[in-house]
Amino acid sequence: MKYVVTWRERPTESAAEYETAQKRVQEAFSASEMPKSLTIHQFVARVGLGGYAVLETNEPADLQYLITVYTPASFTIEPLIEALAAVTTGTRGLDRRYLLQNN
Repeated sequence: MKYVVTWRERPTESAAEYETAQKRVQEAFSASEMPKSLTIHQFVARVGLGGYAVLETNEPADLQYLITVYTPASFTIEPLIEALAAVTTGTRGLDRRYLLQNN
């Protein structure tokens, strides 16, 4: 399953703490630190602080590991499906809802 991971740096007290936090975020997404089940499809930074990654895994617990180990950033994880699948599923749901409402 694919997920979009959003991260934002937590406020720090000093420039040194900020730099340390930045290094930890970089480590979080390095190949040597990433759990083997995670595939990075896209890794981008926002202008400013934070960024996004599109990851794929069949082991959601590895996402929990990732955000727990690298707490200098605040993470949000959202599951994704392909756009065509979302439209198809949504249409099926609307059809079913229409049938339920009219019976």
